[in-house]
Amino acid sequence: MPERSSLLTSPLHERHVALGAKFAEFGGWTMPLEYSTGIVKEHAAVREGVGIFDVSHLGKASVTGPGAAAYVNATLTNDLARIRPGKAQYTLCCEDETGGIIDDLIAYWFDDLRVLLVPNAANAAEVVRRLTEQAPTGVVVTDEHEDHVVLAVQGPLADEVLTDLGIPVGHEYMSFATATFRGEQVVVCRTGYTGERGYELIAPNAVSVPLWDAILDAGQRYGIVPCGLGARDTLRTEMGYPLHGQDITPDVTPVQARLGWAVGWSKPSFWGREAMLAEKETGPRRSLRGLVATGRGIPRPHMTVSLTPDVPLGEVTSGTFSPTLRKGVGLALLPPFVEDGAEVGVDVRGRREIFTVTKPPFVDPSVREV
Repeated sequence: MPERSSLLTSPLHERHVALGAKFAEFGGWTMPLEYSTGIVKEHAAVREGVGIFDVSHLGKASVTGPGAAAYVNATLTNDLARIRPGKAQYTLCCEDETGGIIDDLIAYWFDDLRVLLVPNAANAAEVVRRLTEQAPTGVVVTDEHEDHVVLAVQGPLADEVLTDLGIPVGHEYMSFATATFRGEQVVVCRTGYTGERGYELIAPNAVSVPLWDAILDAGQRYGIVPCGLGARDTLRTEMGYPLHGQDITPDVTPVQARLGWAVGWSKPSFWGREAMLAEKETGPRRSLRGLVATGRGIPRPHMTVSLTPDVPLGEVTSGTFSPTLRKGVGLALLPPFVEDGAEVGVDVRGRREIFTVTKPPFVDPSVREV
């Protein structure tokens, strides 16, 4: 972990302190883990009403210039031809030789001359480095990690809150619009990491505090709750969304992570293409699976998963108590012969707790995207 003095802070840090936040280190940043309301209540607010997260620790990088979109398409896994300008796309940055996942990120395609990338905090510099190293003449990769605030307004009442502020809502899933707030452009993205309807707002630091305050003020009538990254983790785990550094790493490929849907298999080039095609042909030696407790066990990362007490299968990569289901859920890398519906054991502090192998999501989102 970095020294305390070296940790970056959000432009909203003092607002979080005033709200009584408990902080933790995330990818080199000190960010709110939870507020006085607690993780369970913050989680429930997003599932049932509306919550606001500060996720400014996420990376921000722009790829600009003639051929910018084509360059992104030739390096990252997903295929921009599947979408159009004005839409966003989940994609992966992978090792060229092994296909291992360096990071998962969202690409916002403005036009052929500009793509905005939002990688994970811990991997942002490495993604920028790799893209800069191979960028063709005329294409510029700019690290904007510390220049913007990112606010996630998530939950069934997210539209109502932003509508009251005059911020555009209602655009289709994985698309974005722009708004003006106090003279600055705000990108309003129909994205999120919770499984609920919601938006992520990317704005210059100059308007970070007034934008946060305005959203909280507008949300009071809807019961808006400030939420920390603890609730964000329980929400994403209920959906089975992978977290880089736990479920996906440079040692895990998109095929193993069951992220083949985020790979443009017919594209002529992207980093890791040959290794992924070979693995897809032979089949992976392991794959990311869901686990749901049949009893009271709560899985945690690195706990051993076994077929019988003396036959280990793998280990838990993410695990938590699901506030919605009131039981333990998790993800694990398991051999492909383990079928959905199978019962396996997880070593929970010396006790062998039984879990059912299940295809995520564990909780149906309140609004299904089409």
